[in-house]
Amino acid sequence: MRHPLLATASAVVAGMAFFVGGQALAAPATSFTPAQRAEIVGIMRDALQNDPSILADAIRAIREKAEEQKQDSTLAAVKAHQSELQTAPDFAIRGNPHGRITVVEFYDPRCSYCRSMMGEVDSFLSRHPDVRLVEKVVPVLGTNSVLDTRAIFAASAQGKYEAMRRALMADTTKPSMERIVELAQANGIDTKKLTADMSSPQTVALINTNLDQGRAVGLDGTPTFIFGTAAVAPGALEADQMDAFLERARKA
Repeated sequence: MRHPLLATASAVVAGMAFFVGGQALAAPATSFTPAQRAEIVGIMRDALQNDPSILADAIRAIREKAEEQKQDSTLAAVKAHQSELQTAPDFAIRGNPHGRITVVEFYDPRCSYCRSMMGEVDSFLSRHPDVRLVEKVVPVLGTNSVLDTRAIFAASAQGKYEAMRRALMADTTKPSMERIVELAQANGIDTKKLTADMSSPQTVALINTNLDQGRAVGLDGTPTFIFGTAAVAPGALEADQMDAFLERARKA
């Protein structure tokens, strides 16, 4: 398998202008002779050896361009699927249900970064009463994620989505059905109904809907926040970052 750094370096060399001594040398219209090619290669080799930052800067520029293109592609998908993304059952909508700006959060209940964002999201909604937050639970981290997601959706049938979500995401005990039953009992949830609803067609449909929407926008991981149709922000965010993305959505 080709090493990705080598592939990047090859792209740099193939795509970069011949940059020597602070000046870009335009490629001639005709082909180079073997002697000219050898001379150019020697010049490039000397330049890179004497100033390695040339290659580092070029690689950085390529990565930034690739990220920009990916963001553009993702935003195009977000706009194409805006209606579905911003639609959810009432229990999965937080903040102001009639808020001017809709923020979508994809999260996995077993994701440590998602868990670390719980307080940050609460604070964000407190700061911005015009925000409507739509939660999309997606079990992307394996069987334990699936188990917790099923329990969260099953609890929604008893009006206990939020209680079960917070209980599971704050819990550090090894995931199991027995632990889910304990947490359900502690939160006043009918455990027999919960167990049955965890395998109901409604629960399966809710999970598949969120997974399909995640795939539609090229979801890379959790958490991922979508601010209106203006920005897609993967990973754990700090307060000032969330506020900046929200401001971008307000101006869009």
